[in-house]
Amino acid sequence: MKDQAEQVRIFEKYPIFKAVLALAIPTVISQIILVVYNMADTFFIGMTGSDAMITAVTVCMPAFMFLSAVSNLFGIGGASVIARALGSGDPKKASRASGFAFWGCILVTLAYSIGAWLLRDTFVNLLGGSDPAVHASACHYLMWTVVLGGVATSLNALLGHLVRSEGRSMQAGFGIALGGVLNIALDPLFMFVILPRGNEVVGAAIATSLSNLIAMLYFFGVILRNRGRSVLRLKPKASSLRHGIPAEVLATGLPACLMTLCENISYAVLDNLMALSGTMMQAGLGVAKKVNMLAHCMTRGMSQGVLPLIGYNFAAGNYRRMKRAVRISALISVCLSALWMTASLVFSHALISVFIQHASDSQVYGARFLRILCIGGPFSACAYAIISFFQAVGESRKSFVLAIMRKGVLDIPMMFILLRLIPIYGIVWATPIADVLCCIAAILLFTRFIAHLDNYARHDVYADTVE
Repeated sequence: MKDQAEQVRIFEKYPIFKAVLALAIPTVISQIILVVYNMADTFFIGMTGSDAMITAVTVCMPAFMFLSAVSNLFGIGGASVIARALGSGDPKKASRASGFAFWGCILVTLAYSIGAWLLRDTFVNLLGGSDPAVHASACHYLMWTVVLGGVATSLNALLGHLVRSEGRSMQAGFGIALGGVLNIALDPLFMFVILPRGNEVVGAAIATSLSNLIAMLYFFGVILRNRGRSVLRLKPKASSLRHGIPAEVLATGLPACLMTLCENISYAVLDNLMALSGTMMQAGLGVAKKVNMLAHCMTRGMSQGVLPLIGYNFAAGNYRRMKRAVRISALISVCLSALWMTASLVFSHALISVFIQHASDSQVYGARFLRILCIGGPFSACAYAIISFFQAVGESRKSFVLAIMRKGVLDIPMMFILLRLIPIYGIVWATPIADVLCCIAAILLFTRFIAHLDNYARHDVYADTVE
């Protein structure tokens, strides 16, 4: 129980800045490595000099990232319920929530993977891979990463959320990072050594699936090793379906799932609209999106790292500590995003050239697209921090509204409007404009919620004094 007491001490006793860093730094590092390994596929495929292969990988990214939507549905929902259950002194509820999250994630992922296999040709075309030079490679990538490797990928992310919910951020971060490092190491092995030339996309896909499988096995080892000191239970039990646990997990995780899902739909629409201008522009946009992901991954790491800290202290009634955790983590996220935005504006051509190494129009357009996309980074960081806060405290409606505003409700209609006003570049400008508007809405909702919470806390203090 000593190990569990240490996790509780992080939530309750650590100086707040130290607690935020202790929980967030491993998660931020693991998310950076996660993005780096996503970039690694593009980097190594870029060495082939084939825009068609680069496009095949980038158009499949929404389909692959839908697995993250599933793991977020059960992982962030489960982590929030577990953290709040621990904060209110109910370890049995935490155990039941972990069991439901685990088996729910497996079943939904299996259904998605089977559907992707049965409808693979139509699916790839909808994602923007209808060009004959792109289609076959995209289908192969989809088969290995989503159909065959889907469960391992989803469980890898899910188990990271569940392990982190107890305060084991270091172990969770190591597991996510392990998958990324292995992928970077396995990419060139499968792409240029094991498989014959022309199968680089297949090699990248196999490396991704295998690395996620190994990382998943690592998490199983962590849970088994700590089973006497942990509330996480993965055995299927009927009690996991009672006491309102499924509804609470799904309601809390749904905004995170929809945010990832809408993000993927948004990117698919963006790819399809850009495909009308040609494969070279589509390839440039795909690389620009991946480079810009680094700012989002740092924000995501900060938010996911401090989510248990916020949820625990909210349930325990320590609102002062909760608010300080939100402010510190949000400030760090915005500063990191601003730094990356500056780097992207100044070194856009150099950053794109790392992945598109042959001089071409795709390289030029990629740099221009990156300079547009990166402007929304700091605003997106602020909005994401507030969305994660509402997830942590169980305010599913507020996080849901902001999630669909950030991706889907605002940016997709603007793509079609701005495409008419500013050909090619207009559809890219829709993303940072939506980030700014969502940020404004998030700040308004957050300040209103905190004011209400402060009034509630003062009322409780007054009632206790009267009694």
